[in-house]
Amino acid sequence: MNTSTAPKQAPPSPLAPTAFEIPRPFKTKLENGLEVVLFENSRLPLVSYRLAFYQGDINDPPGKTGLTSAIASMITEGTENYTSKQLAEKVERLGASLNAHSSDDFTIVSASSLSLYGTEVLDLLAEVTLRPSFPENELDLYRRNTVEHLRFQRSQSSFLAGEQAARLIYGDHPYAVASPQPSDVEALERDTLKAFHAEAYIPNNAILIAVGDISREEFLKEVEEQFGGWQQGSRAANEFPTPPVREKRTITIVDRVGSAQSNIVLGNTAIDRTSADYFPALVMNQVLGAGASSRVFMNLREEKGYTYGAYTRLNTKRLAGDIEATAEVRNEVTGDSLKEFFYELERIRNEDVREDEIADAKSFLTGVFPIRAETQEGLTNLIVNQHLYGLPADYLETYRDKIDAVSIAEVRAAAEKYVRPAEMAIVVVGDEKEILDQVKPFADEVEIYDTEGNKK
Repeated sequence: MNTSTAPKQAPPSPLAPTAFEIPRPFKTKLENGLEVVLFENSRLPLVSYRLAFYQGDINDPPGKTGLTSAIASMITEGTENYTSKQLAEKVERLGASLNAHSSDDFTIVSASSLSLYGTEVLDLLAEVTLRPSFPENELDLYRRNTVEHLRFQRSQSSFLAGEQAARLIYGDHPYAVASPQPSDVEALERDTLKAFHAEAYIPNNAILIAVGDISREEFLKEVEEQFGGWQQGSRAANEFPTPPVREKRTITIVDRVGSAQSNIVLGNTAIDRTSADYFPALVMNQVLGAGASSRVFMNLREEKGYTYGAYTRLNTKRLAGDIEATAEVRNEVTGDSLKEFFYELERIRNEDVREDEIADAKSFLTGVFPIRAETQEGLTNLIVNQHLYGLPADYLETYRDKIDAVSIAEVRAAAEKYVRPAEMAIVVVGDEKEILDQVKPFADEVEIYDTEGNKK
């Protein structure tokens, strides 16, 4: 058969979307204030637990940056009844996972296993949460490893750019702190960790979320046994300085002598996670720079060849947020790259997006959403975020509908409101001698820092 003359066939039409449905949760609260949320789902013989605290790295005490993240890292390294090795061996024997981490806004202790071992894994989650011992030998290892990691970070241009961008965008707000200093970590003491753990890990500032093949009656009995005697405490007050109102562009160069590339970050404040403009801003960002078919990617990479990738991202936090445009480019095209970034940032504000652009953005966002919920852990993470940010009860079920409802006019309005090129912080990490003259035309004010974060 001569395939060159065969008639071309159109691809089949996509199937109608399937409704996203999850069971309605059972909710209760213990007398000590611990919120308990259970999603019963027997589709797979798995259980996932998340014990989340409404307190994160921004709640570090003054002068003790890194304390929250240190506690989260250390609680699985030894308890009153288990050494670090014994804990690891027991988790491995059960084929389970058990870990903890902190973010800007939250601290989460996670555990998962086959439902057959659900009771034992919940016991371990309670053990590390309520009875960590912070062994001195493990704390010493944590200090040494973390200090080495912090030193390594300073060799990475992406970290240096993010550090300065956070400082410029958030000012005196604790979101401005990208990382502790080595001296902060070296100053950590066991007694300090124990005292702050007792203060921060309290039931009336926490929520326990369980998802999977779980018997409600047995689960609630186990929760009462494990956590019913947990004593209440005083919740931290999230009262912080407001991020600064920027009135003009500024340029900050981090002088990385000998660098062959420039790492560019442009940013300004935008929305928090619960903003009414979340969905229009999400679609707008998808068109602007969130993927490989976005405007900034197609411009800086595909048309100009300045970089392997150029993107924008919407960072939505509990109390504030920002939008950033980023790329790593060759030194000699640093100025030209800034020019193209600002061209696209102005265009998204001043012109309506095309019908095909908004359709593609919506198709991607609504198409990838169910994929994120296909696994037990993926579904659990979506549910946890919904509850931690206080999103509506039907948020997951209506997510795709809300994306599809965004109009071209709403995309433009979100761009006009949250993409503000005239007041953006411009951060460029690279060799000052190679890039200074190229970036000067983009702002009246230029400041230079070294890679240690010191102003030159």
